[in-house]
Amino acid sequence: MNASEDRKAARTIRRLVGVYHADGTLLGEVSYFVGARLGRAHCSLCDITHGLVRERPEWRAARAGWSVPFDTFHRNDQPDDVRRATDNRTPVVVAVTDSGVVVLLGSDDVDRCHGSVAELQSRVKAAAARAGLDWPGVKAGPSPTDRPA
Repeated sequence: MNASEDRKAARTIRRLVGVYHADGTLLGEVSYFVGARLGRAHCSLCDITHGLVRERPEWRAARAGWSVPFDTFHRNDQPDDVRRATDNRTPVVVAVTDSGVVVLLGSDDVDRCHGSVAELQSRVKAAAARAGLDWPGVKAGPSPTDRPA
């Protein structure tokens, strides 16, 4: 691989990671569920990916359509490199590249999705373009749902 190919690989998205503003322990899950119902807890990423109890079907379909894996974690089980890159702020969406973690959407950006899977996709695509990141197997102007042929 030459230097140009090395730079391109370093800017290629290998996976996306979303981190919820909630803990994944049994106590954390119950606390969030009760708190959300009482208006004391909120996670805008949860609003996008989950309904009252289960993962939303439109989220499952959208996640399967990305050209890279899109993994989600809770505050307490997120990867250390993601925690460091985001300064442990949640909710957040990041891109993992060969050269490290790039924050794509912070809390305010995820809030602006208003629970919409399509809006999350659009914002991730735009943020990746602004950051100069490439999608694997997709030429210029990719859509997050484009898949290589």
